[in-house]
Amino acid sequence: MATSQQKPPELSTTPIPEEDIVMVLLVDDQMMVAEAVRRALLNHPNIDFHYCANPTQAVEVALEVKPTVILQDLVMPGLDGLTLLHDYRANPATKEIPIIVLSTTEDPQVKSEAFAAGANDYIVKLPDQIELIARIRYHSKAYRNQMQRDDAYRALRDSQRQLMEMNFELQRMTNVDGLTGLSNRRYFDECLDAEWKRSVRGQSSLSILMVDIDFFKQYNDTYGHLAGDEVLQKVADILRKTTGRSTDLTARFGGEEFILMLPITDLDGAKIMADKARQEVEALQIPHSSSSVGEFLTVSIGCASMIPQRTQSPFNLVDAADTALYEAKRAGKNQVSMNT
Repeated sequence: MATSQQKPPELSTTPIPEEDIVMVLLVDDQMMVAEAVRRALLNHPNIDFHYCANPTQAVEVALEVKPTVILQDLVMPGLDGLTLLHDYRANPATKEIPIIVLSTTEDPQVKSEAFAAGANDYIVKLPDQIELIARIRYHSKAYRNQMQRDDAYRALRDSQRQLMEMNFELQRMTNVDGLTGLSNRRYFDECLDAEWKRSVRGQSSLSILMVDIDFFKQYNDTYGHLAGDEVLQKVADILRKTTGRSTDLTARFGGEEFILMLPITDLDGAKIMADKARQEVEALQIPHSSSSVGEFLTVSIGCASMIPQRTQSPFNLVDAADTALYEAKRAGKNQVSMNT
């Protein structure tokens, strides 16, 4: 599936010459990377962003989109990145398109194999925004100077953009909880698995916060389900703001439970974020007459952290955070508990 994001029309009222348009196709199975690249390019009206999450469809998407530069991951499920580079170069319509490899390693051997397979450039993801845009523009301009687009390109561009925008929105919706706007459980599980593998390779701390609204059933019974939905949205908003880094992820885990994934964060760092979130929820001063903790709505939070090992499952960390949450609720609620 390919997706696209066109820049807001108010950024420019002057038509951009076709030769100045940069068509970027990102091939990467990680939605977090796609969103980071999309945001980096968002305020550049002459850059059209397209996204393909499935590497087996990448060549087909490239034939449809006609990119002037391809950003290409090396490690993806279903098709090896080096094989995909060979596939581009074997197709007459894509063999000249510049390809920038995005990798998590600076291993010289990996770089050598990527260039041998047909890569034009190699950067460790995600680079500085200025560097990323500079490299994209450089390779796109070089390609534009070599290739000429046919007369049908301009007419196709608008229809392609609309189709890609719809596809991007559909893909985004499959990963989002409709009520709170947070990531949903399915997307969280996918991201946790990917982040776990990165943490295993880097031997860095990965933390989980499990958050539960205290006496939520009683709140619904007292104030009604519409009021309960509003509470879920307000708590979600606070948790979203608590995770300020692009690598953090906040999701609705189910019902009145939320979960936060915090890469490169130890238990002390997770505790600080948990305390802040708990205090800010209580500071909303949402009346809760059915709570035995206090007069306002509160949350309980369980924290767990570990340096992942290959022999472990990422769900061991989720279970540890869930156990800590149970302890927080058993101890009286409206508090943070750490699983040490």
